[in-house]
Amino acid sequence: METLEHTLNSLWQVVLVGLLLGAGLPAIFAFGLKALSVGEAPDEATGTTKVATGRPAVATAAAVLCFAVVVVAIVAGILFIMKSFLDSTFGISVF
Repeated sequence: METLEHTLNSLWQVVLVGLLLGAGLPAIFAFGLKALSVGEAPDEATGTTKVATGRPAVATAAAVLCFAVVVVAIVAGILFIMKSFLDSTFGISVF
C-alpha cells in the first residue's frame, strides 16, 4: 500500500509539471501573440489583411512579459539539463 501511495504522489507531481510546461508555456506564448495583435483591424477591402491602428503600451508590455517568461523557462530548462556537464567541465554550479 505504501508503494501505491508513493507512486500516486509522484504521478500527480509529474502530471502537474507536464501541464504547466506542456500546456502552460504555449498558452503564455499565445497570450503574448494575442497582446501583440491588439490594435489591428481587418481590412474591409480584402477581409484578410490586417491594418495596424496603433497598439496600446499596456498590450506591448504584456506581450514582452509573456515572451520573457517563456524565454526564462526555456533557458532554465536547458541549464537544468546541462547542470552536471557545466559543473564537471567548467566548474559552474547552477541549481
